[in-house]
Amino acid sequence: MESHHSFSFSHHYDPGNTHFGLLLVSNDDVVAPGTGFDTHPHRDMEIVTWVLGGSLVHQDSAGHNGLIHPGLAQRMSAGRGILHSEKNDAAGSAEPVHFVQMWVMPDEAGITPGYEQLDVTADLDRGGLVPVASGRPGHEAAIRIHQKDAALHAARLKAGESVALPTAPYAHLFVARGSVALEGAGQLVEGDAVRITGAEGQRVTAEGDAEVLVWEMHSTVQ
Repeated sequence: MESHHSFSFSHHYDPGNTHFGLLLVSNDDVVAPGTGFDTHPHRDMEIVTWVLGGSLVHQDSAGHNGLIHPGLAQRMSAGRGILHSEKNDAAGSAEPVHFVQMWVMPDEAGITPGYEQLDVTADLDRGGLVPVASGRPGHEAAIRIHQKDAALHAARLKAGESVALPTAPYAHLFVARGSVALEGAGQLVEGDAVRITGAEGQRVTAEGDAEVLVWEMHSTVQ
């Protein structure tokens, strides 16, 4: 596995880099065929997984099973406690699975664990910034997360196409694929992330085919 972490994670702890807004984890992972994360516990976290290439098998102790592929957003609410595993679905082939996993703090501790997935490919193909996981009012088409102050948006852009970031106290932009230009900041390439305090609709323009993930957050971890 190759993994790049935007924040403190697992055995690496940096007290100056623990979160931004409500986002505690943003990991960019590439997992080889036939391997992955064995069964492990989580508690009181909203975990959103977004696959960029290949497919990922999810299984958990609440009886949920899912096959996550590009264009399908998945949310697991760990709540009062859950065990789960995630494995590359390409056993017997040479295809890795590439995905971004993101954790946000929930509104309430100790909820019943839950799972939801939704294919938003058709919405992505229509263009623009698509809400894919949200607890915000007005985003009923997205999978629901138990955090009223956060929403994850995604966009697949052609060269020259642009989208405006949501207006929010905290915005986290991750370039999942390709390269883009961020108004006021310049070029960003695949794997780059930007943390914006007081986002006011800055535009993101693709320099070629690109894919971006944007968290809109209206509060922060207390």
